[in-house]
Amino acid sequence: MENYNQTSTDFILLGLFPSSRFGKFFFILIFLIFLIAVFGNFFMILLIFLDTHLHTPMYFLLSQLSFIDLNYISTIVPKMAYNFLFPDKSISFIGCGIQSFFFLTLGGAETLLLMFMAYDRYVAICLPLHYPIKISRKVCMLMIIGSWIMGSINSCAHTTYAFRISYCKSRVINHFFCDVPAMLTLACMDTWIYEYTVFMSTIFFLLLPFIGIACSYGRVLFAVYHMHSTKGRKKAYSTCSTHLTVVTFYYMPFAYTYLRPRAFRTPTEDKALAVFYTILTPMLNPVIYSLRNKEVIGALRRLIHRFCFVKLSTNISA
Repeated sequence: MENYNQTSTDFILLGLFPSSRFGKFFFILIFLIFLIAVFGNFFMILLIFLDTHLHTPMYFLLSQLSFIDLNYISTIVPKMAYNFLFPDKSISFIGCGIQSFFFLTLGGAETLLLMFMAYDRYVAICLPLHYPIKISRKVCMLMIIGSWIMGSINSCAHTTYAFRISYCKSRVINHFFCDVPAMLTLACMDTWIYEYTVFMSTIFFLLLPFIGIACSYGRVLFAVYHMHSTKGRKKAYSTCSTHLTVVTFYYMPFAYTYLRPRAFRTPTEDKALAVFYTILTPMLNPVIYSLRNKEVIGALRRLIHRFCFVKLSTNISA
């Protein structure tokens, strides 16, 4: 290992668990989760695209969330699954940089997008007459483009810094992907300035959006409580509870990991928490939005009915 560290620029990812005879089992488990996440998010995008009833700002934002999650899990899981199956756990310097860049870009874009989705529900329920103006197609596009641009800028800054510093210690990263804070423990120099920028980025991309989401849903729940229509109240509660479930699964582990000082963090705990926002959330999002959303279920029924009708017509014609 010493020779390897001195002569190679590659990093080594220790992975979620130490090497063991259960590698094939973990590979199958992670691969199944990956397939569920890819199929679920791709199907959600396709369903929103095909069903005209879902061509609304809310579902346009939801399709973007699915697109981000689809790319998010594809950035992390393939290499992670590969490491469970094969003894070579190395990742090239460039490969590590690319993975880190996409992880930070997609993560930052998703935090902002979830905030915009909460704002969308706030305007729809609390200011319904202003909804067509405040949440127009143009505004939706600006929200999405803004999320991607801000996520990319943040990612460029952090990735550039992390890959310009010298690494004079071991090249072994105690994580299952190229997480920049985990990499900085290997740096030769004092990184307190960078740790401060990480803290500020976490406040901007996690804490402030979470406060915005909490304020939006606080107003929404207050408005729903005073609704006279039982049907409208149930629909609003259903939509809000779905989104709050997604937000909790994503924000809480992320914020708990990155807001703590390095002295209070352990690699084992960081890896366990990272499973939530890198693997479980992209898998669960399409499941939560489909099972707890009557409009999505209705769109699925219409799609199945249309498919069956086309198939029946083809058989009759034949």
